[in-house]
Amino acid sequence: MGYQNNLFVFDIETVPDTSAGRKILGLDDSLGDDEVAQALFKLRREQNGSDFLAHPLHRIVGISCVLRNQEKVKVWSLGEVDSSESELIKRFYAGIEKFTPTLISWNGSGFDLPVIHYRSLLHGIPGACYWESGEDNQQFRWNNYLNRYHERHTDLMDVLAGFQARAYAPLDQMATLCGFPGKMGMSGSHVWDEFQKGNIEGIRNYCETDVLNTYLLYLRYQLIRGKLSLEQYEMDCTNLRVELETADKSHLHEFLHHWKPS
Repeated sequence: MGYQNNLFVFDIETVPDTSAGRKILGLDDSLGDDEVAQALFKLRREQNGSDFLAHPLHRIVGISCVLRNQEKVKVWSLGEVDSSESELIKRFYAGIEKFTPTLISWNGSGFDLPVIHYRSLLHGIPGACYWESGEDNQQFRWNNYLNRYHERHTDLMDVLAGFQARAYAPLDQMATLCGFPGKMGMSGSHVWDEFQKGNIEGIRNYCETDVLNTYLLYLRYQLIRGKLSLEQYEMDCTNLRVELETADKSHLHEFLHHWKPS
C-alpha cells in the first residue's frame, strides 16, 4: 500500500472577467469593473436565478496546490501575487508535465477544470500532457485527466457522491465533519470584494487552506479504500503537521491550530 504516483491537489479562485463582460454586454470603458460585474450578475440572475457566472466569464486569480510524493509534502500557490492569469495556467500545465501526477480536486470536474479549459482557449495556452487521451501515449488511453471515471484526475466530491449530483456535499461541511478546519478567513462569495481591495495575498492564503482540506479528505478516502494502512495514513498526517509547523505563513499555523486530533 502507499503512493505509486505523485499527488497534486489543486483549487482555483476566480473573479468576474469584466473585460469579457464589456464585450458581451456592449458596454464602454466609462463603467468601472464593479459596475460591469454587477451587470453580469444581474443578467445571470435573470437567466437562471443565480448570480454564479457561466464558466468562461470566470477569470482565474489564484491556483493553490498541495504536492505529495515519496519525499515530501508541500503547499503553495502558483506564481506570484502579481502573476497574470495566463502565467498561472502555464505553471499549472508545467506541473502536470513535470510530475505527471494524480490530480485531486473537490468539484474540479464541475468547475475548476472547465474554467481552466475555457481560459486556456482564450489565451491559447497549450498543455499537451493534460490533454493527452491515448493517441500519443498509450498509458493515457485507459487513465487520463479528461475522463470523468478515470483516477488520473479524481474529483473527490464527484466520486464520494457516486457520481450523483443530488448527493454532492460541500467541502467545508465534509472537512468539518471529519475534524478538519474547513473554511477559514473567507469564502468564495467574498473573493470579488477582496480582489477589489487588492487583497490577492489573502485570496491565495484562503485557497491554500481549501487545498489542505481537500488533501486531508483524500487521505481519509484512501484509508477507507484500503489503499493506505492506518499507519501510513497517520504518518501522512504527521508529515503534513510538520510541514505546517515549519512554514513561515501565519494562515498555515492557524490551520494547524484548528486541526483537531483524529
